[in-house]
Amino acid sequence: MSDAGKVNKGASRTPLTFGYEEITRLLPHRSPMLLVDRVEDHEVGEWITAFKSISNQEPVFQGHFPGHPIFPGVYMIEGLAQSSALLTFKTYESRGTRFKNETLLTGVEEVRFRRMVIPGDVLYYRVQLKRERGPFAWFEGQAEVNGEVAAEAKFSARVSVG
Repeated sequence: MSDAGKVNKGASRTPLTFGYEEITRLLPHRSPMLLVDRVEDHEVGEWITAFKSISNQEPVFQGHFPGHPIFPGVYMIEGLAQSSALLTFKTYESRGTRFKNETLLTGVEEVRFRRMVIPGDVLYYRVQLKRERGPFAWFEGQAEVNGEVAAEAKFSARVSVG
């Protein structure tokens, strides 16, 4: 992926953070499928950095895998998608565009899983908005732990506008 892993390094401005209250205002997801704990920073219309702290109490670990918990790769991709929805909704709000809090993935490509994510890890989502056309948007994203890429993908989504 191009610059998503480099966002906000060395920036002198104040990070634009927000947490659970704002995330749940924007996203329809709730536990156990809300996969973003906090937004660390974002630039409207450009990129977002968010994270999820992986707890040993995650419900998915009951079956994936008992005695050897591994955070599922599809959950990492979903976390990237939720982060991209947050970026999109913040972008639409800044433009005064009316939208419904619904974003549906329309494509996922070039997915790569590079490392396991386990309890105790903090999973950072770094997503860039690459282009938009009407209600469609295209993104590139990486999920990282300690600066090491755990998963990466290119994906597209449709936002419900109006």
